[in-house]
Amino acid sequence: MAQVDQRQAAATLEGSETTTMRALVYHIAADGSTSYAWSERPRPRIQQADDAIVRIVTSTICGTDLHILKGDVPSVADGRILGHEGVGVVEDVGAGVTEFRPGDKVIISCITSCSKCDFCKRGMLSHCKHGGWILGNLIDGTQAEYVRIPYADGSLYRVPEGRDEDALVMLSDTLPTAFECGVLNGQIRPGDTVAIVGAGPIGVAALLTAQLFSPSRIFVIDMDENRLATAGRLGATDVVNSAGGNAGERILQLTDGRGVDVAIEAVGVPASVELCQAIIGAGGRIANIGVHGKPVTLHLESLWDRNITLTTRLVDTVTLPTLLKLVDAESWRWRHSSRTALISAI
Repeated sequence: MAQVDQRQAAATLEGSETTTMRALVYHIAADGSTSYAWSERPRPRIQQADDAIVRIVTSTICGTDLHILKGDVPSVADGRILGHEGVGVVEDVGAGVTEFRPGDKVIISCITSCSKCDFCKRGMLSHCKHGGWILGNLIDGTQAEYVRIPYADGSLYRVPEGRDEDALVMLSDTLPTAFECGVLNGQIRPGDTVAIVGAGPIGVAALLTAQLFSPSRIFVIDMDENRLATAGRLGATDVVNSAGGNAGERILQLTDGRGVDVAIEAVGVPASVELCQAIIGAGGRIANIGVHGKPVTLHLESLWDRNITLTTRLVDTVTLPTLLKLVDAESWRWRHSSRTALISAI
């Protein structure tokens, strides 16, 4: 995952009266090909009473952005500023914003929530009648020096000073997406066997959060040895390289032919869905996370009697406050253990 760090640019602009900013803009050519480029764009301004303007401190590139560039998300128009993740500082707020003030450091949720419609009240913020996934999709996003956040009270999360922005930006989308769409939808239980197909940022985030539920084994499948090595360091009990095309057979061998209790699809291509279907055991759950731009085959001819559950979901970020506490606690434990080791060494 590449990061788009705006700290230096923001410091240069701070205090200036410029009305423009740098932004990463999506383009669609006449022949349908897509591209992106850094461009000068007008700085956003308050449009509605519930808006906030946030100066971006750090942002990041999501796998969904790559799907946009492949043309998998036709709702994204030519000229759109990309990005839906970020940590920043509130610069201005509309008269209707009650929870935030200029100077507050905030996490920007990838999902915009009005907090009032029936979907928001049901916890399905991603389907908010007035928001949902609109940043970097239907309105300009976060890969810029400034961004306008509608429904700021329901779409921003205040963070304490002194926290690591590079860690906090993972809470905008990556960790909630993996946790909600993969781990929670997969209903991981203590003792389960879990396979995660794809060891990119989302797959690794699923690996980390799956361990909250004490599965007995976690298989991580990918084609990249570096990613698999990282997965091994972060808690995978088994890693399987799928480059040879026999990952399904290998998982079945490792599970004595039973397959896994939970298969998490974290790529967004037909082959990974095929693999999940091949390795799921009787009574298992397949949890799709990936963004799909092509049709996939559901093999009911072999699954109709297997008592499986298949789930799909767009992240709602309802778990963001909980994950923020967990990240903060983990950071404290790391600092404490490092200090203890240093004292012992001295």
